[in-house]
Amino acid sequence: MRHYEVVFLIHPDQSEQVPAMVERYEAIVTSSGGNIHRSEDWGRRQLTHTINKVHKAHYYLINIECNKAALEELLNAFKFNDAVLRHLVIKRDESITDPSPLAKPDDSDESNSSEAKETESHSSEANETASESSSLQSEGAIKDDNDLALTASDSVDHADATSSDELDNDTVAS
Repeated sequence: MRHYEVVFLIHPDQSEQVPAMVERYEAIVTSSGGNIHRSEDWGRRQLTHTINKVHKAHYYLINIECNKAALEELLNAFKFNDAVLRHLVIKRDESITDPSPLAKPDDSDESNSSEAKETESHSSEANETASESSSLQSEGAIKDDNDLALTASDSVDHADATSSDELDNDTVAS
């Protein structure tokens, strides 16, 4: 017997019938002596491209081990069922029993909490830096923006004070 991975898309209006359909398809495989290694309901998902004017579909994945006759019967059942929009059968070298990435439990809660902790640590570091700079300003170690503006205006005034003749002489001399 060979191993297969089967993914099929079911019309979203038929989502209530998915368990009965899957039970029927699994019965086709097991009645011929095959095994079901993995069965995952991925739920309704948005389609990238519309299929028969449908924008969403109910996805289902099963990993099976069966003979060719059972596979042909399963494909025939997909072909003549109007609720099945598309199906894909992939031959595998061995059985796959690990949960797929789509069926794994959401680690987003854990990652969100770690991101929140990281954000909190960055904000606390920013607050510490701000308090340190305010204490340094009070000690006079850091010039504020007004001091910088005065030094910039002083350099502009100095440039205005020099005449264009002096600038020409400087450039010629160098």
